[in-house]
Amino acid sequence: MTTGTLITVAPTGAESAKAEVPALPVTLDELVLTAKECEALGAAVIHVHIRDDEARPTLDQGRLRATVAALRENTDLIVQLSSGGAVTDPEAARLAVLDAGPDMASCTMGTVNFGDDVFLNRWEFIVDLHTRMQERGVVPEYEIFDLGHLTALQRLLGKYGLPHGGHVHVDFVMGVPGGMPGTAATLVAAQQMLRDLPEGTTFSATGIGRSTIPVMLASLSTGGHLRVGMEDTVTYAKGRPVESNMQLVARAVGFAQLAQRPPLTTAEARTLLGL
Repeated sequence: MTTGTLITVAPTGAESAKAEVPALPVTLDELVLTAKECEALGAAVIHVHIRDDEARPTLDQGRLRATVAALRENTDLIVQLSSGGAVTDPEAARLAVLDAGPDMASCTMGTVNFGDDVFLNRWEFIVDLHTRMQERGVVPEYEIFDLGHLTALQRLLGKYGLPHGGHVHVDFVMGVPGGMPGTAATLVAAQQMLRDLPEGTTFSATGIGRSTIPVMLASLSTGGHLRVGMEDTVTYAKGRPVESNMQLVARAVGFAQLAQRPPLTTAEARTLLGL
């Protein structure tokens, strides 16, 4: 079992509207402040979605580059850009995310129903994203929304080789309507399937909405890592809106410490992930 805990913060996402979630960080200044606060608490990775001047999701290249530069200038966090964007974003724009030069980027391993929408990830697109990251020295985090996505990842690595840096890290995104449920039983089943992936593969787990706490506890108890943030959770407890991403990171840090698996520093995280 891993002795420390990699904590990723996903502060914004593409789903929640600023008007409905006023605490959501959508400007560059808000994002940088959130990043600094969460790093001070124990986060080592920031999973980034950006918004435009009207707080709408965007993959604008200039904004992406400015965001990566600002996060690097103001924090030591590992900058992981989302290549998923919003469910309506075209493939070309999602591939172009890599042009902003992040440390890491997400690589979703299959199509999944996403509430009333469909999050489309064609096999050819996945291969293109994976191989471009290999060429550019960007470390992927393989996003797993359903158990079959792990079989797709096994196929991808078998045909196209290991990611840049040689280490395989996946994130189980659990509790999305249409994907795998956010339960301990599902996480144990997913974790068992990692045996078919390269030795040393690590995983984080993300619980959407009310599955946040069960998934955190299950992940820590099975040797996994944590991703938290307002992308995935906007209610801290029943009837209590999340006040800031700091609140969610602080809770994750507290759980990790109780499990005697304290947060990894950014330097330790870089070593773990092959950066």
